[in-house]
Amino acid sequence: MSVDDRVVADPVRYEVRDTGVAVLTLNRPERMNGWGGGLATTFYARLDDAEADPGVRAVVVTGSGRAFCAGADMGDLTTISAATTDAAAGTDVGKLVGARHPHFLMTMRKPVIAAINGACAGMGLTLALVCDVRFAAAGAKFTTSFARRGLIAEYGISWILPRIVGAGVALDLLLSARVFLADEAARLGLVNDVLPPEQLLPRAIAYAEDIAANCAPSSLAVIKQQVYADTMRDVFAASDHAEKLMHESMTRPDFIEGITSFFEKRPPNFPPLKEDT
Repeated sequence: MSVDDRVVADPVRYEVRDTGVAVLTLNRPERMNGWGGGLATTFYARLDDAEADPGVRAVVVTGSGRAFCAGADMGDLTTISAATTDAAAGTDVGKLVGARHPHFLMTMRKPVIAAINGACAGMGLTLALVCDVRFAAAGAKFTTSFARRGLIAEYGISWILPRIVGAGVALDLLLSARVFLADEAARLGLVNDVLPPEQLLPRAIAYAEDIAANCAPSSLAVIKQQVYADTMRDVFAASDHAEKLMHESMTRPDFIEGITSFFEKRPPNFPPLKEDT
């Protein structure tokens, strides 16, 4: 690939399969898919496309080349590294992240599955954690990295990481900023499964296709909202809220279709999401 080709290449490839799965591929392999304004803007635009498309029922996010996302694009950080402390303090960090924060993925109504194909560090790890389900390629390297760069736990990782692996493990990974491999990530509960590299994306897509084919989009949207919102409620409030949501779900045609297809021993034919779901 020539320099000119890299300049015009879409920083995020977007493919919608006829099985109801959208695949987003971070596509700056020459920069280890480093996170920066240009990539972030395109990434969120493609997520908006997936969210608005009634034909998309699940989303898979992966990277091209040797990395999933190796953190902030160091090219975007050159002005900070060359600046004095006072000048760096005035840097608009939001430009590095893009118009939104990674926790936007948790507000989407559709499941987002990460296929972590390689290096997953810093901002890249935050991005992976705010996906709903994570698969990793054997040998993929992970690190929070922040403490070893003189930074803090950024953009919600201090909220989501303890909820996935527990406070003790989260503190270890954040305070030491050590590198750990995919097998340890699985033992810690950070990823759901580890696959040979050539099986990673097919596995993630197959998982997403199973959801797309057999799960009601309205149920997925509400369940995601429950899981993330209920972390801010006590168990009594969460249970009361779930009872209200259950009554609402039983008024939808999805419920009748789910029961009917079960008894008729056939795949369900759930309708796409409505705007008010």
